[in-house]
Amino acid sequence: MMRDQPPMPVPYPAQHGGMPTYPTQSYPYGYGSYPDTYEDEGGFDPLKLFWYVVHYRWLIAAFVIAGVICGALFTFMQTPLYKSSTEVEIFTQGARVIEDLEAVSQSYNRIAFETARRKMLSRELARRVVFELNLTEDANFLAPTPSFSLMNIFYRIFGKSSEDTLSDLSPERREQRAVSLVQRNASAEAIRETSIIELGYSHPIPKYTSLIANQMAKSFIDQNIDTKSQTSNLARQFIEDQVRDTKIKLQDAETALVQYAQAQGITLTGDEASLVLGNIGEINSALSEAIQERLAAERYYQQIQDGNAAALPEVFNSPSIQANKQVLTGLKATYMEKLATLKPGYPEMQRLQAQINELQNQMNGEIEAIANSVELKYEQAKQKEAALKQELAGLETQQSEFQEKNIQYTILKREVDSYRAQYQSLIDKLNEVGVGAELRSANASIIDLARTPGSPYSPSLIKNLLAAVFLFCAFACLIIYVLELMNNTFAIPDQLESELKIPVLGIIPLVPQSEMSEAFQNPASTLSEAYRTLRTSVQFTGTDESIRTLVITSSEPSEGKTTTTYKLAEDFAALGRRVLVIDADMRKPRMHRMFNTDNGIGLSNLLSNVVKSGTAADIFRKTNNSNITFLSAGTIPPNPADLLISQKMGLTLHYCKKRYDLVIIDSPPVMGISDAPILARQADATLMVVSTKQVTRKAAKNAYSRLRSAGANVVGATLTKFTVNKLDYNYAHRYMHYNYYAYDGAENSRLEHHGRIDEGSNSDISRSASTVSDFINRISRRFS
Repeated sequence: MMRDQPPMPVPYPAQHGGMPTYPTQSYPYGYGSYPDTYEDEGGFDPLKLFWYVVHYRWLIAAFVIAGVICGALFTFMQTPLYKSSTEVEIFTQGARVIEDLEAVSQSYNRIAFETARRKMLSRELARRVVFELNLTEDANFLAPTPSFSLMNIFYRIFGKSSEDTLSDLSPERREQRAVSLVQRNASAEAIRETSIIELGYSHPIPKYTSLIANQMAKSFIDQNIDTKSQTSNLARQFIEDQVRDTKIKLQDAETALVQYAQAQGITLTGDEASLVLGNIGEINSALSEAIQERLAAERYYQQIQDGNAAALPEVFNSPSIQANKQVLTGLKATYMEKLATLKPGYPEMQRLQAQINELQNQMNGEIEAIANSVELKYEQAKQKEAALKQELAGLETQQSEFQEKNIQYTILKREVDSYRAQYQSLIDKLNEVGVGAELRSANASIIDLARTPGSPYSPSLIKNLLAAVFLFCAFACLIIYVLELMNNTFAIPDQLESELKIPVLGIIPLVPQSEMSEAFQNPASTLSEAYRTLRTSVQFTGTDESIRTLVITSSEPSEGKTTTTYKLAEDFAALGRRVLVIDADMRKPRMHRMFNTDNGIGLSNLLSNVVKSGTAADIFRKTNNSNITFLSAGTIPPNPADLLISQKMGLTLHYCKKRYDLVIIDSPPVMGISDAPILARQADATLMVVSTKQVTRKAAKNAYSRLRSAGANVVGATLTKFTVNKLDYNYAHRYMHYNYYAYDGAENSRLEHHGRIDEGSNSDISRSASTVSDFINRISRRFS
C-alpha cells in the first residue's frame, strides 16, 4: 500500500440518482492542474510559438519563397527612378513684411518653414519651372516610362525605353501634363534643427532630376522677390490714401475742439484739471481741519459746562495758577496747624483766612478767563466750519456745471488725439514701406546645387523583398491560425484540460506497433515509465479504499483503452495489489489477446446464467502475473446493455470488490452505445482515454457529458499516442520530456538488443539527431 496519500475528497451529492461526484483538485504527482489552477493560461509563450513555426516550417518556407519571388518580380516591373536634391536656406530673422499694416520682424518658427515648403510644392511654382525650362516641347520629359508595368521587365532586361508620340496633344494639354509631372515628382523636406529645406525631384531620366531641382530653387527665390515687391507697392499706395483721409479728418476735429472751448470758456491747467476741481480739493482739506478743531473745542466746551473748568489743559499749563496753588496749599497748611492752638476768631487766624480767600478768588478768576477763551474758540471753530461748508457747496455747484461742459469737450479732444496718432503712425509706415520696396532682398538662398545622380534610388530590391516576405509571412500566419482553428482534435494536454475541465493524469507516448512488445517488456522504456506515472496519478485521486473499481473507456474505438487497462493492471500488480481485469466490451472484445487466452466463456456467460454454479469460479482465470486475475468478455451476446444493467452485474462487482484490491474494467467506447455510461455509473471511478490527433473535441466533450449525466465519477483523462520523437511543437511541451522517461543505460540496452551501432553515415546521422534532440530539450527545459 502507498503511504502519505492525500485524504479522500468529500463527495458532492449524487447527480441523477447516480454515484457521488468528487471535487476536482490539484495533486502533486499528476500531470498539470485542474482548470482553476492552470499556469500561464492565455499568456504569451515564446517557446510554443517557436514550435508552431517548426511544425509549419514547410508552409512558412513556401510562403517565404513565394514572397521572395513576388518581391523580385515587383521590383523588375517598376521603372528605375533617379533623384537629385538641392538645399535651400530660408531667412526668417530680419525679413520685413507687412502684416495688418504694421511692420514686424518675423522670427524663426515652424510655421514659416511649413509655408515655404508648401510653396515649393505648389502648382504655381511648377508652372514657373515648366516655362523657364520649356518642358512643354520636351517629348522625353512628357512621355516617361510607366512606373509599374509588365513591359518594364522587357525594358530592364534589354535596356530599351518607351517613346510616345505627343503630336496629337494640344499646347494646353502639354502644359497640364508637364505641370502635373513636376508637381507630382517634387519633394521638399525640412532638415531638423536647421533652417534648410531639401528640395528634390525624381524622374526616370537622370538629367531631368538635377535640372528641375535647381530650377525649382531658383524659381522659388524669384517668386518670393516678386511677391514681396508687389505686396510693398500695394501697401504703399494704400497707406498714401489713408494718410490723405486721416489728415483731413484731423484738421476738422481740431477746428471743432477750439470752437467749442472758446464758446464755453473752458480753461485747462497743464494737467488738464479744472481750477474749480483744484479749489474743491483745497476746501475739502481746510474743512477737514476745521472739523477736527471744532470737535476738540467742543470737547473742552462740554467739560466747562459740566463744571470741570479747573481740569482744562490751559489751567494746568498756567504758571500763575500753579504758583497760587502752591501758596494756597501752604497757607491752608499753616491755618490748619495753628487751628490746633488758636480759635478761628483769633486775629491771626482771621488774617490767614483772608489771605486764603483772596488767593482762591484770584485763582477762580483766572480759571474763568481760561474757560471764556475756550468757549470763544469753540464758537469760532463752529463758524469756520459753517463757512467752509458753504464755500464747498458753491464750488460743487460750479464743478457740476463744468462737468456738463467738459463731456463734449473730452469727446472732441479724444477724437483729435486719435486722428493725430493715426496720422503719425501712417507716416512712419509709409517711410518704412518705401525703404523696403527699394531693397528687393531675397528671403532664401541656394546652399548646394543638385547634381545628376549616377544610380537609381528606386526601386529598392532589399526593401521590396523585405516587404513581400513580411506580407507573405503575415498571410502564412493567417493560414496557420485558420488551420489551428479548423484542427478539432487534441494535440496537447492543455487543450484536453481546457475543453473537458478535467485533469490530465498521464501522457502516453506513441510507440510503433512493431516495438510495442519490446516496450512492454522493458521496464525502463518510455512507454512503461509513462504508464507508471499514470498509475501514480490515479492513486492520488483518492485513498486506497475509495477507488476499488475503475472503468477505463474512450470516446471512440482504437484510442488505446485496452492497452491502458492492461498496463495499469500490471503496474498496480507490481505494487502487490490483487487486481482483477474485466473485459466488459462484449461487442468487440480484445483483452483476451493481451493475456494470450481464449474468449470461450466469460462475463456474458456469467451474467446470462449459462454457467453452472460449480464452475462459476473457473471463469476467473489466472495469468502469468500471480497478482492479476482476468475475466474475459465471453460469448458475444445480442443484448450487452441489458446484461450490464442487470442486478447480477451489480452483485458480481460487489463480490469482486470484496475479493480483490482493485477491479479494472475495460469498457466499450462511449459514443453510440450505452454500455460505458452503465458501467461508469456502477464503478467508483472512471478514466477517459483520449488519443492525440484522432478523436474530435466535440466527440470527447459529448462522451464526457454522457458519463457525467449518468452519474459517473470521472477522475481524469490520459492522452495516448502522444508523439515525442517528432520535430513538432508538441515535442517541447512542458508536460513531456522524452529524455526524462529514459533511465541511464536504457539507450545502450536497446542498442544491445537490436545489435551493434551502425558506423559511417548512420553514426553521423545518429550524432546529429542526438545533438538536435539535446539542444531542443535544453531550450524546452529553460522555458518550461
